[in-house]
Amino acid sequence: MSNFDLKEHLKQVHKHRKAATTKKVDEAIKRLVKANEYINFNNVANEAGVAKATLYNHPDLRKRIESLRQQQSQPPTPKHVKREMNERNKDAVIDSLKRKIKKLEDDNKQLRDQLKVAYAEVYKKF
Repeated sequence: MSNFDLKEHLKQVHKHRKAATTKKVDEAIKRLVKANEYINFNNVANEAGVAKATLYNHPDLRKRIESLRQQQSQPPTPKHVKREMNERNKDAVIDSLKRKIKKLEDDNKQLRDQLKVAYAEVYKKF
């Protein structure tokens, strides 16, 4: 036990805790991005299960969150808007097209019925 160095042991513990915290924050940011949630210190802290102070006190984590937050505040490019529209609104577009098809089928049926009546009138004239 004479070889035990408390100072070195505490450095190792701190190093492992910092690595674990960084990993938790990285995974939380990935989940937030995948869920298309807003990236800010509150959301990342809640998702990662860490204190906001931890995020502010780690310069690398702080810079990453601030840069992601800045990227989200910029107006989206037309390509980004189109991709989001395709992904988010495809169900709405499908429903809209189904309604349009139904309306056109009803109009088509109505016109066919009118055509039958017109043919009947022409047939009666002969």
